[in-house]
Amino acid sequence: MRKALPRFTQQRGFTLIELLVALTIVTILAVSVYVALNPAQRLKDSKDARRSADVDTILSAIHQSIVDNKGTSPSNMPAAGTEVQLGTDVTGCAVSNSNCTIAAAACEDLMTGSQNLSKYLASMPLDPGGGTAGKTGYSVVQDSNGIVTIKACSTDGSTVISVSR
Repeated sequence: MRKALPRFTQQRGFTLIELLVALTIVTILAVSVYVALNPAQRLKDSKDARRSADVDTILSAIHQSIVDNKGTSPSNMPAAGTEVQLGTDVTGCAVSNSNCTIAAAACEDLMTGSQNLSKYLASMPLDPGGGTAGKTGYSVVQDSNGIVTIKACSTDGSTVISVSR
């Protein structure tokens, strides 16, 4: 005698409710990870890290030039106590914000002239927030004792980025 086949066979798979619960859990995890990573803050932090590296690079080039020229500063360094923005613009380099107060209209181009920095830098670093060759976004000042300070005129955080030697 033949065995009768069941009318309905049970199929295996997920129910709609199970799929919705799994999708909800994955969505909650994805949102949590995105919020925890905070990509906007990471971008700001990376720009400030770049500014810190640029400031250090410029100062190292100036000091290497001073050492190579037996204590003489680069020819285009501003007068002692005068803060100027680095760049090639000769008309509009004044800056006044919480990081830099520069009254001088002209920028200083340390990549030209005798004893310039072109031997130590391929090109002058530019601020990642919109620096140009005309206005790099970095300033230099040398005090009467020969201490050189390089500053980033803008930051995405609250810390002033500056190095002195």
